[in-house]
Amino acid sequence: MTAAAIPAAPVRARRPWVVHSILPGFGLSLGITLAYLGAIVVLPLIALALRPWELGLSGVWHELASPRVAKAFRLSFGLSALAALVNAPLGLLIAWTLTRYRFVGRRVLDALVDLPFALPTAVAGIALTAIYAPTGPLGRVAAQFGIKTAYSPLGIFIALVFIGLPFVVRALQPVLQDLDAEVEEAATTLGANAFQRAFRVILPALAPALVSGVSLAFARAVGEYGSVVFIAGNLPGKTEIAPLLIVIKLEQYDYAGAAAVGLAMVAVSFGSLVAINALQLRLAKRGRA
Repeated sequence: MTAAAIPAAPVRARRPWVVHSILPGFGLSLGITLAYLGAIVVLPLIALALRPWELGLSGVWHELASPRVAKAFRLSFGLSALAALVNAPLGLLIAWTLTRYRFVGRRVLDALVDLPFALPTAVAGIALTAIYAPTGPLGRVAAQFGIKTAYSPLGIFIALVFIGLPFVVRALQPVLQDLDAEVEEAATTLGANAFQRAFRVILPALAPALVSGVSLAFARAVGEYGSVVFIAGNLPGKTEIAPLLIVIKLEQYDYAGAAAVGLAMVAVSFGSLVAINALQLRLAKRGRA
């Protein structure tokens, strides 16, 4: 039989949705990943999404439209966004100092940045309350100027800045370390001053990482409970945050109401993260252009 007479092997149609890889085990890895995410992330979210509708549409709307819930939402999301924005320049300054300079105690300072990660949130709340309470060292000084720190929205803001700062610093440090110093030198030789180098060379390269760190700080602050509940004072309509309101409803056996507040928080947080990620991708594409 000649070579021309040998029938050719059938060509399988390439399915565009199948990812081909030279590494083995893709099916098993994908299956474990989907099973894990489904059990840990998707199923709890589905249960959270279904529970509030025991109240009916009007009941859910009445729950979320109540003045107490609305004020708690404004306080939580407003202060979380403000704390994340304040952490942006602070985190950039700290990351720049730790990356670009060598000084005595730099490693100790670098380790202190991770302290909010390692410290239990309740311990952080007690420590912040002891410092910023009217009888504390910083709270007493602030009171002399008529500023109330603990048991006020300012105390909540301080706690949210404390727990969100490491996210911004750790997101920026690797990018600063990989940033080529020759780019800055080239800009200098072309006549760029310090302001132009910062805002036209360095900041565009750091923008995606900065947005990522700010978004992580915002997401952590929205759901923070332990470090805020002690310093907030927990006055309904004034210093009551949304996570505390969920706990109160659970203690009152109002599970559907607590789930309604939680579902609204998830929806707002998810929408905010989608918008922030879209901004991050846009900044990344502009940086590559």
